[in-house]
Amino acid sequence: VTVSDVQQLVRRKDEIEAQIKACYELLEGQKGVGMHEPLVDAEGFPRADIDLYQVRTARHNIICLQNDHKALMKQVEEALHKLHAREKEKHARDEAEALAEAMSQNQSLPQAFAKVNAVSPGSPASVSGLQVDDEIVEFGSVNVSNFQNLQNIATVVQHSEGRPLSVTVIRGGRRVHVGLTPKRWAGKGLLG
Repeated sequence: VTVSDVQQLVRRKDEIEAQIKACYELLEGQKGVGMHEPLVDAEGFPRADIDLYQVRTARHNIICLQNDHKALMKQVEEALHKLHAREKEKHARDEAEALAEAMSQNQSLPQAFAKVNAVSPGSPASVSGLQVDDEIVEFGSVNVSNFQNLQNIATVVQHSEGRPLSVTVIRGGRRVHVGLTPKRWAGKGLLG
């Protein structure tokens, strides 16, 4: 069931309603004879002031069209239920996929042990591409399993002066590798 199927059913419903309305107008044009007015006079003879054939045909058509209308409304209702159920199912499936993807990304990202609070312009850290809010996962040989305090990083930096260090960070939910070479520069420290 698609939206166009439902729209087609609604168009057919509108057509049937227009036909029913036309039949009722025809009955009103026959001296206001509705669906239940008697078609005979007080003496039991057919009324001479109305077109009996036209009235009976209009009444018959109204009854048939109302039955068709009722069946069509049931089809519209079922089609809408199917359409909404499918949309709800699709939405639930999309949500589950997004959750599964988020879970797998979280599981694949290693745990960080430090976060970059500041990067001095022109420093070795800045030149290497390190950014504020990067979460450090590996800094040379230091990682989450052997990190105890910032002194671990300071030791690695002192022993690696002038030599490139492999630094892995999490930036924007993705793992990023940065090549950082600790060295003396115009500012304080070997990293900045």
